[in-house]
Amino acid sequence: MSEADADADTDAPSGPVDLGRLADEIRDGDLGLIALVMFGVYGLFTVFAILGPSQGIGGVVAALQAVTFWAALYAMLVLALNLHWGYTGLFNIGVAGFMAVGVYTFAALTAPTGGSPPGLGLPLWVGVVGGMTTAALAGAVVSLPALRLRADYLAIVTVGFSEIVRLSLLSTTMQEFTLFDGLDFRILGVEILPDLALGTGSGRGINMPINPTIPVKALFYTNPQNPASGGRTVFGEAVLSAFAAVGVRETIVVSLAYTLVLIGFVAVFYWLLRRIGNSPFGRVLKAIREDELVANSLGKDTRRFKVTVFMVGCALMGLGGILWEAQRGYTDPTSTTFRPIQTFYIFIALIIGGAGSNTGSVIGGALFAALLFQGPLYVSRILSKFIATADAPGTFAGAVAPLASLNLSPLLAYTLQNISTLRFVLVGVVLVVLMQYRPTGLLGHRKEVASSVDLSKRDDRTASGTPRAAADGGGRDD
Repeated sequence: MSEADADADTDAPSGPVDLGRLADEIRDGDLGLIALVMFGVYGLFTVFAILGPSQGIGGVVAALQAVTFWAALYAMLVLALNLHWGYTGLFNIGVAGFMAVGVYTFAALTAPTGGSPPGLGLPLWVGVVGGMTTAALAGAVVSLPALRLRADYLAIVTVGFSEIVRLSLLSTTMQEFTLFDGLDFRILGVEILPDLALGTGSGRGINMPINPTIPVKALFYTNPQNPASGGRTVFGEAVLSAFAAVGVRETIVVSLAYTLVLIGFVAVFYWLLRRIGNSPFGRVLKAIREDELVANSLGKDTRRFKVTVFMVGCALMGLGGILWEAQRGYTDPTSTTFRPIQTFYIFIALIIGGAGSNTGSVIGGALFAALLFQGPLYVSRILSKFIATADAPGTFAGAVAPLASLNLSPLLAYTLQNISTLRFVLVGVVLVVLMQYRPTGLLGHRKEVASSVDLSKRDDRTASGTPRAAADGGGRDD
């Protein structure tokens, strides 16, 4: 039995919701564990906000919204990667590439037809479905080598694909182009493939006036695409005024509402992966992870399973990219969202939580976003507020040299000025410690239930007075 996740607990049978069981799960199960971790994170960032430059309730709400936003984004993408690496053992380090495919497909479908670059001007939901579908199709193409390649070789294919996508988006050739140009394909005299003007914008990027934040802003503003040119809705006036009374800015309230939407998507991702893991399909994936040859010898078409799971995971990565990057209303290939380093961030979060664990994926994403991504920035602001430092040296050697005379000020100033870069050092230290003391991650040690029904959770029929069935089908009183 492999070391993985306790997420494989059986789901409740269809019918009325068992509130007692739900309460037990929240208190003692994985939901309670996630809630406990987030409670600790919120407590820490509340302290950061109180000590930081922006104090008061407004500062606390802004800090909690920011850490929740990043935790939700990373949790979604870590869950998608867990489907590949944790469940199936497919070493995909091209996550950023599949995110880019989803985002740019979404942009091409929803950008206005008269824009620069132009799009198709389709509704939001069409863009989301199209982005997920294209990312899934890209995953199908990339997964073809997965039929023959494993481990490091598959990793090379996926990271190569990711860089091909990013560099193609930067190409001036794709800045603006015409799809189906010169193709005259007609049926009964009707042109089936009309010329479509599209583009990526090259290094200039592409605008997305219709983006995932629009439905959220529609709750608050009569003109969600340009709130400044319109007024507030009745709901928006009530909510924004109430928050303004306690010192919370309008933009923070709107961002908080979008963050709640992201939390909903995290719950959907978690539920979907849990259902997959508990299904016969999921058990085959775990068998492939442990020993593909054995799974194949038992009559399972492992090639079909790997292609299917790769497509599903890539579709989720495309959706995660849309919710991440498209919410700005603008994207460009130079964004760090599409760089290989983003894939390694997501992998680090999965390593922290524990590969194969859905709960660990959520917790790993939250801890990475809070303690390694946002936390050092808040600590830097607090130290800058309370400790006066001299001008920072231009080099690390210049910062370390004064230590010989017990002068700590240059090193402190250098650290505060370069905290964004020095976060990589902290990430490296965390990885070294994990590999030394917890190589399977925080929750990677948990045992998964091998059977489709957890026998430890059966009702005790004997205790309830129900007679046990005999081997011949008759009843037994003993």
